Amino acid sequence: MTQDDPPTGTRADLIAAGLHLFGQQGFAATPTRALAALAKTNVASIAYHFGGKEGLRLACGAEVARRIGQVAGPPATELPATRRDALDRLEAMLRAMVVFLTQGPQAQDTVAFILRELSEGGPAFDLVYDAFFLPKHRELCALAGMATGQPAEAEETRLLVFSLLGQAVYFRIGQPVICRRMGWTGYSAAETTAIADRLAANLHAILRSQP
Repeated sequence: MTQDDPPTGTRADLIAAGLHLFGQQGFAATPTRALAALAKTNVASIAYHFGGKEGLRLACGAEVARRIGQVAGPPATELPATRRDALDRLEAMLRAMVVFLTQGPQAQDTVAFILRELSEGGPAFDLVYDAFFLPKHRELCALAGMATGQPAEAEETRLLVFSLLGQAVYFRIGQPVICRRMGWTGYSAAETTAIADRLAANLHAILRSQP
C-alpha cells in the first residue's frame, strides 16, 4: 500500500471515526471509547494500528491530505505553456474543489477536522500544511501569477489564491445558511454546477481586473 491508497478495514473505520469525532468535539474531548464504539471495534485496536490516540490524530491528517490530493491532484512540477492554459488549470481545480465540497460524502468531516485542528493548533494541521497545503498553494500562486502577469509569490498573488479557495470552502461550512436563503433542500448536481459556474465567473472577473 502506498500513501495514495485509501485505508482499509479497521484502520479505515478508526480514521473515519477520528475525522468525525475530532472534528465535532476536538481531540482532547474525544475519549478512545467513543472512537472505538463509532468504528465498531475495541479500544485496544487504536494502539495496535496507530500506537495510540495521538497516532490516530496524525493518521487522520494524512488521510485529509490524501483526500484533498485526490481532488486537486499532486502539486505539478511543470507550469503550463500559456496564460490561457494556466487559467484553464485554475478553473478546473476550482470546479473540482466545488464538486468535492458540495457533493463529496466525506467533505463535511474532512473540513470540520481541519478547522478544528487549525483552531487548536493541532499537529495534524502541521502535517497537512507541510505535506499538501503549502506546495499546492505555491502551485496555484504560480498559475495565478502566469494568468495575471504578477510575481507568483507577491503578497497580492498569495491573497488572490486564498480568496479563491475561501469562496469554495464557504459553500461547505455555510451550507445551512446558503440553502435556507436560496430555498434549496441541499446541494443537488444542478446546484453544484450553479455554484461552480458562479465561482468560475468570479475567477475570470478577478483576473480581468488585475493590472
